[in-house]
Amino acid sequence: MRVLLRLLKLLSAHRWRVALAVALAVGTMASNVGLISVAAYLIAASALQYGLSQLTLSMFLVQIFGILRASLRYLERLVSHGLTFKLLADMRTWFYGRLEPLAPARLLEYRSGDLLSRIVKDVEELENVYLRALSPVVVAAAVSALIFTLLYSFDPALAFVALGFLVLAGVGVPLLVGILVRGLGRRELKLRAELNVAVVDGVQGVQDLLALGRAGDQQRKVSDLDGRLGRVQKSMASVAGLQDTLQDLVSNLAMLTVLILAIPSVQEGRIGGVYLAFLALLTLGSFEAVQPLGTAFRFLGRSLSAGERLFEVIDAEPRVVEPEAPLPPPAAYKLEFDRVGFRYEEKGPAVLRDVSFKVEPGSRVAIVGPSGSGKSTIASLTLRFWDPAEGEVRLGGHDLRDYAEEDLRGSIGVVSQDTHLFNETLRENLLLARPAATDAELWSALERARLEEFVSRLPQGLETPLGEQGLRLSGGERQRVAIARALLENAPLLILDEPTANLDPAAEQELLATIYKNSPERGTLIITHRLVQMERMNEILVLERGRIVERGTHAELLEQNGLYKHMIEVQNQMLATI
Repeated sequence: MRVLLRLLKLLSAHRWRVALAVALAVGTMASNVGLISVAAYLIAASALQYGLSQLTLSMFLVQIFGILRASLRYLERLVSHGLTFKLLADMRTWFYGRLEPLAPARLLEYRSGDLLSRIVKDVEELENVYLRALSPVVVAAAVSALIFTLLYSFDPALAFVALGFLVLAGVGVPLLVGILVRGLGRRELKLRAELNVAVVDGVQGVQDLLALGRAGDQQRKVSDLDGRLGRVQKSMASVAGLQDTLQDLVSNLAMLTVLILAIPSVQEGRIGGVYLAFLALLTLGSFEAVQPLGTAFRFLGRSLSAGERLFEVIDAEPRVVEPEAPLPPPAAYKLEFDRVGFRYEEKGPAVLRDVSFKVEPGSRVAIVGPSGSGKSTIASLTLRFWDPAEGEVRLGGHDLRDYAEEDLRGSIGVVSQDTHLFNETLRENLLLARPAATDAELWSALERARLEEFVSRLPQGLETPLGEQGLRLSGGERQRVAIARALLENAPLLILDEPTANLDPAAEQELLATIYKNSPERGTLIITHRLVQMERMNEILVLERGRIVERGTHAELLEQNGLYKHMIEVQNQMLATI
């Protein structure tokens, strides 16, 4: 019930359109029932040879109800479906907006295929809350009240009998359906999410699956999930067929019962014989208003499960919270780590311990060390993807938690080893850094990233689509695009996290020289395991198991004969064998 109330609360912003759509639906249903019943009266009156003057009103009503039924049905579909599409669009925007504060810390708890299923399929399920739950219930109640009032004016017994059958069809049958499908909706959503995950994983990892000869295993996994989903959907379809059969049975029994009760009243003269067909078809037609309730009950469980899955994500507490009164962007961009400690899980192992250093404007600081020593975590903390468990990270003399995230991240240019390129053109991927950049500025950034010649040879130039995750480019080209994007942004603080991981040594030397040349006034934090141009660093921090075990300039660290010197020697040996 709590989930249903939360879902209905989302309709509050559109309450007037909801009211209009419901009013049109009630009018459509009333016109339909009126057309059937008045037509029955007109036929009966004509058979009894009533005069034309006695038929004029019924003939007029038949025309009016016929026109109203078509017109109101069109308007109701126009308004209700427009409203539904608007609601779904708003929900997707709302859901995505709630996802952003959870990234990346909380979102790591979910698989991408599952998130895709939630934001697409689960949101689509919520249309049933309005189209197949809220609106049908209100329409059924309004039409049932109208039919009860009309029948009551003829005979109270007819009214109560018809109402009883309406309740049986509108509540009893749906309750039975609800019992039969209990758990099926949740299982369907779960299997559909698992199928989406398997398909997304299979598509993203198809090259590795083919290389390892495991494509058949993935295909069988997808086939098995698809078969299980199909069996659940088959069960749902069987229940739907039973529901339709029972509702048809109840509606026909109601019409027959009303006829049986009305005939003695006609014989006794309490009801005119001309109204017998009117009463029978009035009763039969009224069941069109309650028939959708079975579908509503059948889909409601699935819709509520979809709502639960959405609320499960958006109710998660972000690991990083915006300040209530954020400071303006800093005037000076001095980055400071002050005794920072961090762990990804509250009771997990420490990733960083007592880390302290400074990056002054115009200075270059390198963080090196073995894999898993916590180097990339420092970049994540600087961008405030996580907050430190101990100590402070400061920018311009203030804790990062005092700044708005947008202002903070707008002050930092990043080149990471896993930079994502969108399935758009090269121009659109570059404009993410600065949407108002001119073509001249784009080409300048490409030139500084040593990518100008490559792009100029492309038939479509800047309009070249990069493909899914930029896979139309080589690893080195993707890395250069990321560097061009960072240079285009021209943020006062630059973080390079393995910026040349996919480049050969010569290209690496050339590109790093270009970056440093074009960033003379920016503070630059270099995170790398490739010890290239370390002599240009103002300070080098050697990280091991989350602690800074050595620090100093390149020359000073070589004299210490420690881990840094060992890493240099290993790298030199590897280069010598190339």
